[in-house]
Amino acid sequence: MLTKRIIPCIDVDVDDDGEPAVYTGVHFENLQYTGDPVELAREYNAAGADEFVFLDITASADGRETMLGVVSAVADECFIPLTVGGGIRTREDIKETLRAGADKVSITTGALERPELITEGARAFGNQCIVISVDARRRYDEAGEHYEQVDGESCWFECTKKGGREGTGIDVVSWAAEAEERGAGELFVNSIDADGTKDGYDLPLTGAVCDAVSTPVIASSGAGSPEHMREAFDAGADAALAASIFHFGEYTIDETKAYLADHGVPVRR
Repeated sequence: MLTKRIIPCIDVDVDDDGEPAVYTGVHFENLQYTGDPVELAREYNAAGADEFVFLDITASADGRETMLGVVSAVADECFIPLTVGGGIRTREDIKETLRAGADKVSITTGALERPELITEGARAFGNQCIVISVDARRRYDEAGEHYEQVDGESCWFECTKKGGREGTGIDVVSWAAEAEERGAGELFVNSIDADGTKDGYDLPLTGAVCDAVSTPVIASSGAGSPEHMREAFDAGADAALAASIFHFGEYTIDETKAYLADHGVPVRR
């Protein structure tokens, strides 16, 4: 049986002095300083994380390149698979990010604006390198294609871009299926509604995407405990990503894996 992966994530932005820094927030807003990206990479590499995710959270919105110098420094401290996202718009961007030390690239806005990028990246570098990230938000109207019942109401999930700042009108479930068909090797599903709440992952969202694809799915946003991760795995996720609960020492990677193993979830120890 394939083991489930536990993945810490850092959201990186530029601080007031122009230096890279890790931030955490709620619903993609109200960001607070959390730490140094290179130091956190070093800590999580030693802590037994299965993979590590580095997201440059304002690159797309600001129209700038990813912080490749910082990516390289993080890669030097990280001997587990490293996924890097933010500001990746072209095949050349993918190439340069991989050259800087990433094992995979996470693409959101660039793929939504030009879906051919998925196929170009997969053909040039392999499907395993291409992670399509979805920043989803709930909509309670009739503009969607796939609906789920959430708290007694019918809703669909909309893809957003530029760090959740802009809606697209694209249904997440349909987009996930298209991304898989175009060659995505993995899907990274973020929930704006659950982000930073620590109330648990958006299970209707996670389950809807997992039911629609055979590509591995990473559940993200809302983790407040190892139990929430177990729920995401029960919904079909192959990996669970978290930030705050690890950054602030509420749980360690080892404690999380021990809990999951005790509850029948196969994890690498």
